[in-house]
Amino acid sequence: MEWTSAQLRSLVELTRRGTITAVADALGYSPGGVSQQISALERATGMQLLRRVGRRVELTDAGATLALHAERILTTEAEAVEALERTRNEVSGTLRIGLFATAAAEILPSALRRVRRLHPGVTVRSRDMDVDEVYDAVAGGSVDLALGLDYPDVPIPRDPSLRVRELSRERFSLAVPAGAMSGRTKVSLADTEHLGWILPSAGSYYGRAVLTACRRAGFEPQVLHEVTDTAATLALVEAGVGVSAVTDLMLRLRPSGLDVLELHETMERHIVVVFRSFAEHRPTVAALVDVLRASAGRHSPAAHE
Repeated sequence: MEWTSAQLRSLVELTRRGTITAVADALGYSPGGVSQQISALERATGMQLLRRVGRRVELTDAGATLALHAERILTTEAEAVEALERTRNEVSGTLRIGLFATAAAEILPSALRRVRRLHPGVTVRSRDMDVDEVYDAVAGGSVDLALGLDYPDVPIPRDPSLRVRELSRERFSLAVPAGAMSGRTKVSLADTEHLGWILPSAGSYYGRAVLTACRRAGFEPQVLHEVTDTAATLALVEAGVGVSAVTDLMLRLRPSGLDVLELHETMERHIVVVFRSFAEHRPTVAALVDVLRASAGRHSPAAHE
C-alpha cells in the first residue's frame, strides 16, 4: 500500500476534530483538499474509511484502525527527521510554527531576523491560528512547534507527549476609556463590578481566566461584547463601550487613546512554546526555541513543564 504523510495526517486530524471543515482549518487545506486526501487513502487501502452520518462523517472500523497506526507512523517519521538532523554538522532544515495574532505581530518578525542571522540553514514556515488551538496543532503534527498562552488560573492541560516551555510572563492591567477613572492610576477588579466588559468567549482560556479572577474578587463581570481580536477590543475600549484586561504586548498592537490602570490583583499570562517531547533535542527545534525565548524578551532560561 502506498500513501503519503499528508493523507495520514488528514485522517489523524479527523479523529481529533470530527469534521472535514475543522481538519481543513487545522491543516491549512480546503475542505475539498482534505476530502481528496481521504479518498486517496481509501483507494490505496481498498477499504471505506469514512461514512456519512447526516451532515457529519465518522470513521469506519477500518478508518479507526488505520488512524491509530497512522499516528504511530507519523511519530516514527518525525523521530527519523530528528535523528537525521542530529547527524549534520550544522543546524539546517524546515520548521512549521503555529502562532496567535499578537505573537505573529510582535514576536515573529524579530525571531525570523535572528534565525536568518544565527541559523541561515533553517527555513521557518509560519501559520496564524487561534491561540486555543495551538496545543492540538502540535499534538496532531500539523506544526512542529507553536507559540501559545498559559494562564495560572486556567492552565493548559499537560500531556506527556508534549513539552511546554515558558518564554516570558506578562501582568495584566485594566484598559478603560480615556477619563473614565480620572485621577486614578491603580484599581481593584471589584471597582469594575458595575462596568461593562469586553472579553473573548467564556469558553476560551483567556475568557475563563478573567472570569475566574473576577469571581475571586467577589463579582461576576458584565460581558457586553464578546470579542476575540485584540485590536478590535482596544478600539471598543477607546470608543467608551467597556473595559478590558490588557498586557503591554497587547497594547503594542494598536495605538489607542485609552487609559491603562494598574491592578491591585496579580493576574498574569505566560507566553509559552509547545513542541513534541521526542523533538526536544532536535537541533532545529532547540535552536528556534532559543531564538523565540530571546525574541520574547526572556533573559533567564528557566523552563516550565
